[in-house]
Amino acid sequence: MMDPIGFALDSFDRIGRYRTTEFDQTLDVSGKLVDGQAFNGPTELRNALMHYSPQFVQTMTERLLTYALGRGVEYYDMPVVRGIVRGAAEDNYKFSDLVMGVVESKPFQMNQRVSDTIAAQ
Repeated sequence: MMDPIGFALDSFDRIGRYRTTEFDQTLDVSGKLVDGQAFNGPTELRNALMHYSPQFVQTMTERLLTYALGRGVEYYDMPVVRGIVRGAAEDNYKFSDLVMGVVESKPFQMNQRVSDTIAAQ
């Protein structure tokens, strides 16, 4: 499922500049999602993913929390994830709302890294 998404975003270079060619060849930014829905480029990809927006936002939140905690998200973290998603839904799922939800969450604020624990001793 990820390869077609990556191809659709190939029209952006490493620093986010839009491009239509690479090495004098036209980029093919078309693909299909696993449900068979075709898209051509980032705009159509976005529209295709809107069908999956609840799952997309939840997965994005889980990944942000995983990165912030430095560990995987466990079953006991899921109420926090759902709360962050519900809070972000009030403002049309802005990315900044997801980030702030993670930062303000108890797991993030109570997280102690091993290096912090050793330094405190």
